[in-house]
Amino acid sequence: MNIIISDNKDILGVKAAEAGILAIQNALAQKAHIAIILATGASQFQMLENLIKADIDWSRVTIFHLDEYIGLGEDHPASFRRYLRERVVEKLSGLHQFVGVDGSAENIDLELARLNRLISAQDIDVCFAGIGENGHLAFNDPPADFTTTVPYLKVELDEACRRQQLGEKWFSCLEEVPSHAISMSIHQIMLSRALILSIPDARKAQAVKDALQGPVVNTVPASIVQRHAACEVFLDNESASLMTRP
Repeated sequence: MNIIISDNKDILGVKAAEAGILAIQNALAQKAHIAIILATGASQFQMLENLIKADIDWSRVTIFHLDEYIGLGEDHPASFRRYLRERVVEKLSGLHQFVGVDGSAENIDLELARLNRLISAQDIDVCFAGIGENGHLAFNDPPADFTTTVPYLKVELDEACRRQQLGEKWFSCLEEVPSHAISMSIHQIMLSRALILSIPDARKAQAVKDALQGPVVNTVPASIVQRHAACEVFLDNESASLMTRP
């Protein structure tokens, strides 16, 4: 694991994007087509703003995303499909494909089958992600399933996760936050050749310390990244504030 600490979230976003751009360009130099994973949420704002400015041949790139609420239409402000379409997909010229997770599908089992079929046909070159205040990775809340090899699965969101979504102003009250979601599994995330984590803000400090400097346990799902062969973690001074430094 390579941990980079910046003075603030704006610098963090630049550095994380630069690392991701390099990984994407290296992959494109070796293959005609690549696939990447993008995360959503407030932690990814600065990184994505810089990523979409890069000189990348997006016609050779497929984008998957990590998760989506079940029962939430794409017209809702909290929809992660909407987030990525507005912030990324619509701003990229000639993107080969965006595989959106449809949490409002009539049949969630069929949607899971579709997603699992599509992603299983791809090698993932770069995964951009963050971690939650409760230590989750994607929507794999504690205790996370470290053993399943299913790429996408239906998960139940714990209260800490739902309160984070409320705190980030995506919803007006806790009752509005969905209780279930479709999430990429821990196993699928760990299959990515490069893992780029952007984790700003003081509210993530305890989760950062537990995930990066504690034991690898499913009660801190993001701790699994310690076992990834090519993981770069981008923090700001606030999110790194509780870490033990050399």
